[in-house]
Amino acid sequence: MESEHTGGWACWFCFSSTKKSVARNGRSSGVLSSEAVERGKDDEMLSDRSTFCVKEQEKRLKKALEEEEKVSKEAERVVQWVKQESARIDVSAFKSVLTHPQKQSNKMKEPSKPWRPITANCCSTEDQTIFKNFSRCKPSRSDLSKNIAPLPSFRRLSFSDLSRSSSVRINEDLAQSFGSDLFDFQLSELRAITQNFSSNFLLGEGGFGTVHKGYLDDHLRLGLKAQPVAVKLLDIEGLQGHREWLAEVIFLGQLRHPNLVKLIGYCCEDEERLLVYEFMPRGSLENHLFRRLTSLPWGPRLKIAIGAAKGLSFLHGAEKPVIYRDFKTSNVLLDSEFTAKLSDFGLAKMGPEGSNTHVSTRVMGTYGYAAPEYISTGHLTTKSDVYSFGVVLLELLTGRRATDKTRPKTEQNLVDWSKPYLSSSRRLRYIMDPRLAGQYSVKGAKEIARLALQCISLNPKDRPRMPMIVETLEGLQQYKDMAVTSGHWPVSQKSTRSKVSNNKMNVNTRAGANHKQSSPVLSKKT
Repeated sequence: MESEHTGGWACWFCFSSTKKSVARNGRSSGVLSSEAVERGKDDEMLSDRSTFCVKEQEKRLKKALEEEEKVSKEAERVVQWVKQESARIDVSAFKSVLTHPQKQSNKMKEPSKPWRPITANCCSTEDQTIFKNFSRCKPSRSDLSKNIAPLPSFRRLSFSDLSRSSSVRINEDLAQSFGSDLFDFQLSELRAITQNFSSNFLLGEGGFGTVHKGYLDDHLRLGLKAQPVAVKLLDIEGLQGHREWLAEVIFLGQLRHPNLVKLIGYCCEDEERLLVYEFMPRGSLENHLFRRLTSLPWGPRLKIAIGAAKGLSFLHGAEKPVIYRDFKTSNVLLDSEFTAKLSDFGLAKMGPEGSNTHVSTRVMGTYGYAAPEYISTGHLTTKSDVYSFGVVLLELLTGRRATDKTRPKTEQNLVDWSKPYLSSSRRLRYIMDPRLAGQYSVKGAKEIARLALQCISLNPKDRPRMPMIVETLEGLQQYKDMAVTSGHWPVSQKSTRSKVSNNKMNVNTRAGANHKQSSPVLSKKT
């Protein structure tokens, strides 16, 4: 609507300026016949401009009506999906929540902080824009939000537009639909368990708001066990609005799996919107790979890859497949046993239905993880998630980020840099994470490299499905050979090389303070 108003002002300006020009010419005392001709041309130009402006307004109106019709159809898809996936969900109760009329804010405020993941210890690197049509993973522009609320605009709902009565209505509908599966917390209760959202309990923050650690008492609610939790407090001026909050409640309220973060409850009080998740004590995979001085051992890396793959496989295997769309290390959270759990469904979208092969949607995600065909066409499939999973496998192997602007230009993109090494077992050792210090399975690393290469294939049809990926990764747990004991120690810049007969070399490096390990004789590749 804002663009239509702008077009209206443009029409008025064209008419006014041209009219003034004609009036000035008419007032001139010594007007020549040629000037009369010019006035006639001005009148024709005025008519042409007015006609053009009217046509432009008609085009905008037609486009707005088409978008509104498309959004309404998407909303019906969500209602049908909810109805089929869970017989215990009262869809009719949700309709009053999802479709209640609400105003739209006329202006989006720019966030002061980058958007970050939603649960414990989730401070991630700043999400980056992919080309000119990429957002920074703004859930406010999520296609999921378009599905949830059939509005003529894709802007997020403003918290100030929600009255107290509508908040009460939402709580009643959610309680009726989910029953005891989700707890409806009061704001005062969440203030108490986080010590009024104290900075001492802060786990992470970003454009969405803040995440605080809290402690639930088993006396707080009947059936609620005592446990630590992560409380996500949405910022009123942040990137996530009521629709995104409601979407997370609906999806995570139904999707339960050991490799998905559990949603315990929610709070909808006045203008406040909060979510309560299980606490993940080891934080995100990103923190362990890139933010800690100590290295993540090979065993936990393999376990994390298996857990994350199982989470994606569960989403893809539903009767109505769910495409995660934002798989990356910062969205993989770890419990005390290094069990991986997917944590953020802000960009999740239902998969194609019937004979459709893909879902057409806006291109959103994080640079370095999004599949190339999705970036270029906007066509989203489960194979888009497979590509992102392949990128994370490369991060687990190399210890490098998907994108790193601090490295030389040829090494900034992990996929482009690592591809030449993945197909060669001899060259693979040169890109292995040096912090592993040779403590990894040689056979396992080769298999993961081969699997990652398949996942990042440019042709989506050549990428494996998640169940096959899970099966392959689980088979690697039997390998106990380590690079150190088998002589495949990674070559560092300080390693010395000596030429021997038959164009062979001997690579020496240190395994410890007083221990030297030498590699077998390798053919020197020219």
